[in-house]
Amino acid sequence: MEFLLLFFIGFASNTLGILAGGGGLISLPAMMLMGLPVHSAIGANKVSNTVSSFSSFFVMAKRKEVTVKEALTVVPISLTGGLTGGLIAAYMKEEWMIMLAVVLLTFAFISSFFGKGDFANNEPFRATKKSVSSLFGIGIYDGVFGPGSGTLGLYLYDRLKLSYLRAVALSRVMIFSSCFGASISYISTGKIMWPLTFALMLGAITGAQTGVRLAQKLNTKHVKPILRTVTILLIVQIAVEYFG
Repeated sequence: MEFLLLFFIGFASNTLGILAGGGGLISLPAMMLMGLPVHSAIGANKVSNTVSSFSSFFVMAKRKEVTVKEALTVVPISLTGGLTGGLIAAYMKEEWMIMLAVVLLTFAFISSFFGKGDFANNEPFRATKKSVSSLFGIGIYDGVFGPGSGTLGLYLYDRLKLSYLRAVALSRVMIFSSCFGASISYISTGKIMWPLTFALMLGAITGAQTGVRLAQKLNTKHVKPILRTVTILLIVQIAVEYFG
């Protein structure tokens, strides 16, 4: 029963994660309620997201929603950020990251109302000072804590004037890279409960493939409202956890 529950947790969180980020809204609280130690729950999330994100990106790359060159530009930045975040996770107080998450998500929510970005453009991704520093910062955050990193990535790609499907594909590359880096840290410190992680991973892969198909049918006018809704829910969840 525990394995089946984790499968559905992985499915639901990754379906949402593809569309608007925020898969941690579902997965982390659910695993904590199941009694998994916090580091094991986060580690399971990182390992399963590594595999599911790559599988969804592979599908979108085959459909030419994004180029391999763009993906290879994102990988080393997010990988370094995720690895750095995973390494410093043991030294940073949890409440600091919770407060940082609330600040970052609040800033992203407010900034979404400025400008005319609605994923209506289709610019290629370019490595600039702004894009590199932002991706590296999100990678560190994802490696240390995680919930909301996919949502922050979508906001970033919108500000960089990418199309929605290109933003989704590169968000998956970003999540793959940062989670891979973080996974190395969690595996090396023996925090992974492998049987439960594999159950979560199978659900995550299935959910990622479902999310990719839904994303292709989603009207771009509906993306920002969904993103804002997910952002508010993330802020509330994280704030309640902190003040609780």
